[in-house]
Amino acid sequence: MQKRNRPPLGALFYFLGAIVLGLYFTFAAVQGDYGLFKRITIIAEGEALEVELASVQAEVDRMENLTMRLSDNYLDLDLLDEQARDVLGLIRADEIVIR
Repeated sequence: MQKRNRPPLGALFYFLGAIVLGLYFTFAAVQGDYGLFKRITIIAEGEALEVELASVQAEVDRMENLTMRLSDNYLDLDLLDEQARDVLGLIRADEIVIR
C-alpha cells in the first residue's frame, strides 16, 4: 500500500474559516449597528442635543419670565409700554415720531 502525501485540506479550511469569522466579527465590532463608529456618532449627537437643550431651556426661561411679568399678579410697566408700542403702535403724547 502506497501512502499519499496530500495537504491537510480540513485544517486549511478550519483556519481559513476561523480567519474569515474573526474578520467578520472585527468588522462588526468597528462598523456594525453597535460598533465603535456608531457609538462615537451617538455620543456626538448626544452632546449636540445637550447644547440644543440648554439653548431651548434658556428660551423657555426667558419666555416664562416675560409671561410672569405680564401676568395679573405682577405688572412690569416698562414691558407693558414696550408691548403697547410694538404691537399696537402707540406713542405718548409728548413724543415725536420721525420716519
